[in-house]
Amino acid sequence: MAGVLMAAFLAQGFLAIASKSPAFDETGDIAAGLSYIQSGEVRANLQHPPLLKELAGVSLWLAGIRLPESPQVARMLAGGGERQVGSELIAANGPDRVMFWARLPFLLLAAALGALIWWWGRQVVGETAALAALFLYTMSPTILGHSYLVTLDVGLAAFAVLFFYALWSYLKAPGWKRLALCGLAMGLLLGAKFSAIFLLPVAVVVLVVARRTGALVVMGAIATFVIQALYLSPGGLFLYSTGLQRVNADHNPDYLVFLGGQLQHNFPSYFVMAYLLKEPIAAILLAAIGIYALRSLPDRRGSVAFLVLPPAVILAAHMAFADDLGVRYIIPALPFLYLIGGVGAAWLIGRGLWGRVIAGGLGCWLLITSFAVAPDHLSYFNEAAGGTRGGPMWLDDSNVDWGQGIKQVKEWVDGNAKGRPVHLAYFGSFPPAGYGLTAEPIDDLMKAPAPGLYIVSAHFAARVPAPWLRRTPTAIVGHAMYVYDIR
Repeated sequence: MAGVLMAAFLAQGFLAIASKSPAFDETGDIAAGLSYIQSGEVRANLQHPPLLKELAGVSLWLAGIRLPESPQVARMLAGGGERQVGSELIAANGPDRVMFWARLPFLLLAAALGALIWWWGRQVVGETAALAALFLYTMSPTILGHSYLVTLDVGLAAFAVLFFYALWSYLKAPGWKRLALCGLAMGLLLGAKFSAIFLLPVAVVVLVVARRTGALVVMGAIATFVIQALYLSPGGLFLYSTGLQRVNADHNPDYLVFLGGQLQHNFPSYFVMAYLLKEPIAAILLAAIGIYALRSLPDRRGSVAFLVLPPAVILAAHMAFADDLGVRYIIPALPFLYLIGGVGAAWLIGRGLWGRVIAGGLGCWLLITSFAVAPDHLSYFNEAAGGTRGGPMWLDDSNVDWGQGIKQVKEWVDGNAKGRPVHLAYFGSFPPAGYGLTAEPIDDLMKAPAPGLYIVSAHFAARVPAPWLRRTPTAIVGHAMYVYDIR
């Protein structure tokens, strides 16, 4: 069953890779990652650590793709312009080819995370709960929608689970090999994304409780060497510190966040609402049941801390410090919640016939939910939000559209409106012309449109209070791009 779930996960991932255009952040991460491998220096895009971008860079390098020697690349290495360079690289080498090789290691890493959830879950919560956790993970629209993207959130989740698995293993049976693995995993975790720093206090707490504080020094020393290696420089810690100071430096402080029809600088409840609207209701219910059922776990004082503390800290830290830009920021919390949900499923199954019926019904609901929206999982919303069509009434940005649907738009235009002029409001960094789509940008969405064919990103449909955007669209492409045929 675990093999079947993993095969289904990979199949959906490869389908998405083939059908989705570059998401907003992918162009910059691809260019930066390839520059690290090609030049041997980490100079571009310092506001994020290099590890995950290097995965894309290595894959592209092995596929024979290179950055050209150009003024744009020189400016990027001096600081800035990664998205422009990435877009030019993708267009010059063929979008399908570049995106396949850049995304491949990310999909494989996401699959490895699923395997780790199942492996660790068998030891912590039991066989049934572990398999249920893997089911929740492999059928999660949020995970499926981000698993293959050349971005940082699912990768951070993978190394977070690896670190806490290594730490749990070490505390169960202390030894130098397991301690070294903890240090290695800590370095990889810190090299994935700067928000990983918020998880270090969890490690401190469990080590203090276990009276193993000396292990922190060894882990930190090993992690330091890992960071140095990831930055390809003996000055890696300096570069890490410099990048840490640049986090969110390119974000607009005047940007207004959208939530439920409101525009504000910040919503304290944003990430809680995003979780409740973007996660399948079946998964939310199982997590709630699992929290209750955790009391029945053996050795619950040790194990429960590893399941509960990381997602609690991730959620609290992002509520306090992160920009409200998408449910993707709390993806690292989801694997732990799926393990808790697996505990809930196992508890139901152990209640007898009625419990098995409920667990089976929730599983079927989640299965139908996942496959019904494929391969457009990134735009998924649950029934409480009004489904995917109702999503833009609640959230915008990467929750509804991140530029990943422009290839599907080109296919739709070729099949339904070939030869007609297209007016486009597109929320992405890769030019539509890269897929052969000729379109005139829409300058003012508030202005009543003249007759013609208009295609608008769900991100703008959410944020812009134009009356014509509230009418029923002629078509919705990829659950993310709204087509209005104005007669």
